[in-house]
Amino acid sequence: MDTRREVSAGGVVYRHQGGDREVTLAARRTRRGELVWGLPKGGIDEGETAEEAAIREVREETGLEAEIEAPLGVIRYFYVWEGVRVRKAVRFFLMRATGGDVAAHDHEMEDVRWFPLQTALVQAAFRGEREVLQRAAARLG
Repeated sequence: MDTRREVSAGGVVYRHQGGDREVTLAARRTRRGELVWGLPKGGIDEGETAEEAAIREVREETGLEAEIEAPLGVIRYFYVWEGVRVRKAVRFFLMRATGGDVAAHDHEMEDVRWFPLQTALVQAAFRGEREVLQRAAARLG
């Protein structure tokens, strides 16, 4: 099986709502039709830094403007797409929401919502992204 590598960037976008911290998760359908929730992320364009890509992807996929506060590390995984094994690395950043509206998300996402941080830790579909959310929770206290 052929293999290719992909490098992406994304963010854990948070806000303070009352006394609680909330984060955004974005939902899309799997090939089987299941709705899965995850963190906004996407490919790094040529000439773009990981930080620039994370800000752009968050804006596109969630409708939110956000500012990077800290790195949250890299997750690595693989998947098979159209007969090709894809080895993917995603750099994540802790990002504070500064504006925008989740209703303005792009067509790639079926839904985007704010979740209490503890709920997001359970709602996120993928183990690696739950680990990133745990790192964000530790940084946010």
